[in-house]
Amino acid sequence: MAVPKPTRVRSNGKFSDKERAAVYRAIFERRDVREHFVSDPIPDEVLEKILRAAHHAGSVGFMQPWNFIVVREPSTKRAVKALFHKANGKAAAKYKGEKATLYRRLKLEGIEEAPISLCVTCNRQRGGRHVLGRSTVRDTDLYSTCCAIQNLWLAARAEGVGVGWVSILDHEALKRVLGIPRPVKVVAYLCLGYVSEFSPHPDLERAGWRARLPLEQLVYRERWGRNK
Repeated sequence: MAVPKPTRVRSNGKFSDKERAAVYRAIFERRDVREHFVSDPIPDEVLEKILRAAHHAGSVGFMQPWNFIVVREPSTKRAVKALFHKANGKAAAKYKGEKATLYRRLKLEGIEEAPISLCVTCNRQRGGRHVLGRSTVRDTDLYSTCCAIQNLWLAARAEGVGVGWVSILDHEALKRVLGIPRPVKVVAYLCLGYVSEFSPHPDLERAGWRARLPLEQLVYRERWGRNK
């Protein structure tokens, strides 16, 4: 499948107003989806477009350390859901009082509701022992894989596909369920599917778990702590 080309790019490389608006819309309307999944299947050609967008992320030394395991079998999803329940019980025990009550009310996964689960991994040996640009910061392969996930997430949002990251899992146990080799690292387990609606605000913000921090508190000038 050919890489989709923009409808119009100016000679200086700048996108048109409409194209830029679409990019920013995908960024600001991206959501971590845990509910509202519908049973409509994702067509193969749409899934391929989303995966191809992920595969075109930047990576240190052009390492491309990612792999994508597409999961559709209900039995596999049930096994992963069992891992979630076990890990979530341990996570819930860390909170007390009102926070514990709120935590237990939160919907934190859509493993069985979403038509597709996707496990994203990082092969830390890909490219050999010496990968250009990785000699001092070894974890740049993991950062690269996260860039692929963000590409995937934005492409999915543009296609009207919801994505939810299930982070409450024992990755070693997940590797056994999916037959992932020991040297390969699990980075994300994602739920993908069309949804009945995209929330105008992140679920955790809407539920009162946390609010978005003001950008001006997070930007420093020249050195740490200097914001003027």
